[in-house]
Amino acid sequence: MREENRVIFTEEMRKTYTVLVPTMLPTHFKILTGIFRSYGIRAVLLENAGQQVIDCGLRYVHNDTCYPALLVIGQMIDAIRHGGYDIHKVALLITQTGGGCRASNYIFLLRKALQKAGYGFVPVISLNFNNMEKNPGFHISPSMLTRMLYAVLYGDLLMTLQNQCRPYEQEVGAVDGLVERWTARLLEEMKGRGPIRYPSVLANYRAMLTDFAALPRQGEEKLRVGIVGEIFVKFSPLGNNNLERFLLSENCESVVPGLLDFCLYCVYNTIADHTLYGTGVVKAKAFAALYRFLLKKQADMIRLMREEGTFRPLTPFETTRHLAEGFVGVGAKMGEGWLLTAEMLELAHSGVKNIVCTQPFGCLPNHIVGKGMMKQIKERNPGVNIVAVDYDAGATKINQENRIKLMLANARQAAEEAATTAEGKTPAVIC
Repeated sequence: MREENRVIFTEEMRKTYTVLVPTMLPTHFKILTGIFRSYGIRAVLLENAGQQVIDCGLRYVHNDTCYPALLVIGQMIDAIRHGGYDIHKVALLITQTGGGCRASNYIFLLRKALQKAGYGFVPVISLNFNNMEKNPGFHISPSMLTRMLYAVLYGDLLMTLQNQCRPYEQEVGAVDGLVERWTARLLEEMKGRGPIRYPSVLANYRAMLTDFAALPRQGEEKLRVGIVGEIFVKFSPLGNNNLERFLLSENCESVVPGLLDFCLYCVYNTIADHTLYGTGVVKAKAFAALYRFLLKKQADMIRLMREEGTFRPLTPFETTRHLAEGFVGVGAKMGEGWLLTAEMLELAHSGVKNIVCTQPFGCLPNHIVGKGMMKQIKERNPGVNIVAVDYDAGATKINQENRIKLMLANARQAAEEAATTAEGKTPAVIC
């Protein structure tokens, strides 16, 4: 799909324009925007949130549009309007996946919304890896792409360590402070355009594990709750009403699969397309090599986590992929596709029996592979406790949290009954 009269982001604009980046994963995206800045792109990660973002999205996006699009577009236009930027020296960056999901068309919805809001002169940059749109002032070099990959890996490790430590910290804020210090250190190390030495990356992994393991922690084990769903509402505090903070306030530990799994899912789908539909063999072989490369990077991180011994390591993606066999085929790839089902199974397989499946309004594929698979998963995995929570502009935070509280109450009751049975006592009957 091409658009007439779209505003091109030029090399001249690159020198003077501020590029606004929507938030999704706070730590990952801080590192990514730092990489953009080191390559001469004046990127700023947006942090505006609240009802005004939702209201702005509702004003300029049709309310039947999927909720993540409404939030991203609302956040960007709200930032242009109230962020103190020179509106004639600002550009917007948005991802464009290229698949069948409507996320591929967010960029066109954004441009339409900008026209409606009176900002049609603002350039919109497509971040994509399949040549869908090009801008002379924004291009990804091999060295930049390598840094972006390590931003994903570093971000996944920091997110995992943060979630495993924060519920047990003795000094409130100590874990978040350590995450911020490591983020700043990585931003400094990622500057420049020379090659990244992989031994230095592994050394950073070890140092991170050592630093987080040294934090004083309480010994009481918390109820672990997995978070899956559509990628934006799963990861973004803006999209899920600060779900991880809410679970923390409920004395729970959040377990969130990493962003690298989604990247591996996208790569594997291209390989599967050759088997399912007979697409080009050369492209399939190239993606198979990339897949093996990414698996090796993930395996190295998992190995170091196991060697350090303090933290539960990530699940290898190949394990996650095989767990979905017999539940959903790899041809189901709209939205998060088979990965969403696989991540629920992965959590259950790793002992996380309580799962929140975040479902945004307007995302039919994820309702099918998420909510639609819950019955089959629970039937074949006794003891798994899954709640689907809808997120949209009309849903209240109170209703969302009450649904989760009911799930947590059932989880705690089941744990108490299991403990009582293990002690050889008869559970009390409540009449």
